[in-house]
Amino acid sequence: MTDNSGVLLEVATAVDEPAHTPRRPARRRGSDEARKGMGWRMLIAVVVSAIVIFPLYWMCVVAFSPRGEVFEPGLHLWPSTFTLENFVNVLTEYPVFTWFGNSAVIGIFVTVFTVTVNLLAGYAFARLRFRGRNAVFILALATMMIPVQAIMVAQFKLVAGLGIFGTYWGVILPGAAAAFGIFLSRQFFIGIPDEIVEAARIDGAGHVRIFLQVVLPLCKPLIAVLVLLTLLGSWNDFGWPLIALKDNDLFTLPIGMLYLKNQTAPDYNSIMALALISVLPMVVLFLAFQRYFVQGFARTGIK
Repeated sequence: MTDNSGVLLEVATAVDEPAHTPRRPARRRGSDEARKGMGWRMLIAVVVSAIVIFPLYWMCVVAFSPRGEVFEPGLHLWPSTFTLENFVNVLTEYPVFTWFGNSAVIGIFVTVFTVTVNLLAGYAFARLRFRGRNAVFILALATMMIPVQAIMVAQFKLVAGLGIFGTYWGVILPGAAAAFGIFLSRQFFIGIPDEIVEAARIDGAGHVRIFLQVVLPLCKPLIAVLVLLTLLGSWNDFGWPLIALKDNDLFTLPIGMLYLKNQTAPDYNSIMALALISVLPMVVLFLAFQRYFVQGFARTGIK
């Protein structure tokens, strides 16, 4: 009896003693793996960013380098001496301000018309019910698969028939709608809750009032995306303005860079200076509206 009591006492004591809490190496291992994964992603992001930024960096190096240094042997990753001679040369010898103004005028008008058409068409495809809506929308998206070069002849005949060849309008009107912008607008408007639109409709608002007073104030991210994409495309457009503009006083910046390149002795330092002047406004605009740009793509469902 005494022996059994001793055994029971030892068992009870063992049960009452707090068990040693083991460490959790699995969680630490998972945390280490997560940190390693984050490190690899950061490394890949840095490498890709360097690859993307290097052409812009090299353009700046050539633009601020002395004339002719680009042809010297070796890879010059930094100007031997910083100089503004290339900018002074290109601004004094060529009508850069005229080219810049032409690009700005064409870009602003193309952006206003294109964004307006995209918003109206996107709202119609998203909120209006009419026969053949999906077929028309698919047909509009199908135009994205047609190369621009395939329709330039027909576009030229249309512009010439309207009597606007060689003018600003010959460049502006053909770009007054974009299928991709219509798609983005439709996806954004679909994401707006139906309760908001139905509440406005119950209050007696029609489609015009709903679009202007209810839907449009919610579209700041979408408008930022459409403005940036449209303005960037118009600002960098080269092929169609080269065809539609015949007067040198109406040339845009991309055509001006071609003009510099076709000189008997092309000055690549001046060309890079003009390229930097052309790129800088778009970079500043993107940095200023980057937050809205990201929000716009996120809310349209584009991953």
